[in-house]
Order: sequence, then C-alpha cells, then structure tokens
Amino acid sequence: MADTTTVEVDTDVHDRLAVLAADRGLSLRAYLAELTAAQENEAALARAARAFEKALERPGFREGFARDFGGLVTHRLTETRNRPPLGPAAGREDRA
Repeated sequence: MADTTTVEVDTDVHDRLAVLAADRGLSLRAYLAELTAAQENEAALARAARAFEKALERPGFREGFARDFGGLVTHRLTETRNRPPLGPAAGREDRA
C-alpha cells in the first residue's frame, strides 16, 4: 500500500467533497486522486498552450506548422472551460 498522510479541512469542505465523490461512485480518496490528476493535466496543458503561443511569435513558425501539420486550429483552450471538471474515472478500484 502507498504511504498515506492526513489532510485537515473544514467539516463543510469535507462533506462537500464527500458528496462530489459519492456522486461519481468514488471514495473520497479516489476522488481526490482523480481531482489532483485532472488539475495537474490542466496545468500542463496551460503551460503547453502558453509555450505554443510564444512559439507562434517566431518568424516562420506559422508557415512551417501549416506546411507540416496542415495549419492552425482556431479553437482555443479557454473555450473548453465549460466541460465537466473531471474526465472519465481511470482507476475506480478505490471505491468506498
């Protein structure tokens, strides 16, 4: 079993998280793991988007990208903010 630690939160926060976990059919532990992974992925995507935006400023980058990959998609990362906060559960072995 993995090492564990205790995190103290207000009772209200705990109860709200427990409801969210139960709604997804997960234990609180599994829900927090899923939430953490989703937030890490979102942060990595934001970093990648910023790096790509910066690369677009380099002379010739847009043309090279269009040549090699068929052009730029106009859909922006910020337009995906209305999606559900978590994707499909990957590991549900930790259900309550």
